[in-house]
Amino acid sequence: MKKKNFIPIAKEVIETELKSLKKLKSSINNSFNKAVEAIINCKNGKVIISGVGKSGIIGKKISSTFASVGIPSFFVDAAACSHGDLGQISSNDILILISFSGESAELKNIIQYVKRNKKITLISIVSKKNSILYKSSDISLLIPNVLEAGPGNIVPSSSTVVQLSLGDALAISTMNYRKFGKLDFKKFHPSGSLGAKLKTVEDLMIKGNNIPFINENIFMKIALKIMNKFNQGVLIVRNKKKQTSGIISDGDIKRISEKNSNIKNLITKNIMKKNPISVDRDMLAAQALSIMNSKKVTCLCVHNKNNRKKTIGIITIHNILQANIR
Repeated sequence: MKKKNFIPIAKEVIETELKSLKKLKSSINNSFNKAVEAIINCKNGKVIISGVGKSGIIGKKISSTFASVGIPSFFVDAAACSHGDLGQISSNDILILISFSGESAELKNIIQYVKRNKKITLISIVSKKNSILYKSSDISLLIPNVLEAGPGNIVPSSSTVVQLSLGDALAISTMNYRKFGKLDFKKFHPSGSLGAKLKTVEDLMIKGNNIPFINENIFMKIALKIMNKFNQGVLIVRNKKKQTSGIISDGDIKRISEKNSNIKNLITKNIMKKNPISVDRDMLAAQALSIMNSKKVTCLCVHNKNNRKKTIGIITIHNILQANIR
């Protein structure tokens, strides 16, 4: 095959789609606020997305995004609704119908069903004001007429990009209002690389009776036995008030042993590193790893809220790497 440069075509497609997104940005109005408010107020129902063809594929992604931010949602195929799947849509639900033309034959049965059930809110994402979908909707999100990328303006491309972007805007606006943060997001993404990135220090830390605590006034010969027993490569030193006052790592012991052959007769508080680095239990493990790398340490103490002197756990670089966090 004769070599051909396709890069200009790629750039032209992207430029065409960028123009369509700019048109969408300019078209956002108060109907968008009404749609977000309806979703926020949907306490006893679900957000159901439906569409036909390419719009249906986009609808599946939008529904998945809603579910991932804690909004109960699923996709129902518009064509299947005429063969029994209408039963999935019930009172108090919000139905978001996506159709560029708003005139697809498959939509009519859904619209009639929704209109008979006054407790279902119909939100449309549609490009034609005179369409049956636009006129039948409780809230209509009118997307601009856009030029499709490629020859003949026939391949759904810019139109589906616009639909997808509007769906993302709805989900993220709702997420923002509900103050849905990283810890909430983690609940719905427990597996895979994303789940690993969202793990917190508390998910991975060593806690309870597995923390190698020692008193700051004991001899190192006792401390060394405790270190061997716990096999964590570190000791957390506390004062008589049970407050964390220092930390001793196996690396510290090796360095001191090179200078002092009688380390066993030393008191722990005389060789410990004072004021060890402590992180909040809700910190992302990836952030804790970054702190370890920048401070050149392999273990951090863990506290709850602002109580830094009360160690509730320890997290080591091995805990983090074993969780596949890099």
